[in-house]
Amino acid sequence: MARTSPNIVITGTPGVGKTTHCELLAERTGLKHLSVNDIVKDRECHEGWDEEYESWIVDEDKLLDAMEEQVLQGGCILDWHACDLFPKSWVDLVVVLRVDSMTLYDRLSARKYPEIKLQENLDSEIMEVLLQEARDSYDEEIVVELQSNTADDMDVNVDRIEAWLKQWKENNAAN
Repeated sequence: MARTSPNIVITGTPGVGKTTHCELLAERTGLKHLSVNDIVKDRECHEGWDEEYESWIVDEDKLLDAMEEQVLQGGCILDWHACDLFPKSWVDLVVVLRVDSMTLYDRLSARKYPEIKLQENLDSEIMEVLLQEARDSYDEEIVVELQSNTADDMDVNVDRIEAWLKQWKENNAAN
């Protein structure tokens, strides 16, 4: 059965504004915001806690099983710092949020990230790791890179994604 609403992945390094974008997009479009971090925690899709990085060690198979039924229905915004684990068949648009390194440093420092985690995330952003991951995992035409340095950037980004959603629905209405 064809989906009547698309699934959108919002990804990027921690601190780029994924959750804020997802919450606003869900509010404005009626799509369902799925925080993958919450699913990992609430549905126990992990193998324990990593003390050094202060994060869950994700069991990707359990995670995908926990998400599959809802995502296959469509209309989901998947909010996570990675995207390559989601099957291509689940995903209609991948938005990779980017931020300049000074802004990212300030945001992660404010979150009290451990130094090793802060440095790894800064390196990831500088080296465009998540952007490359998205480009390697999905068709080029569904991967979009957007800047997320300011509140104005976020508003423009959400407007752009809303316009894409409207076009997707028009293009898929006949299916």
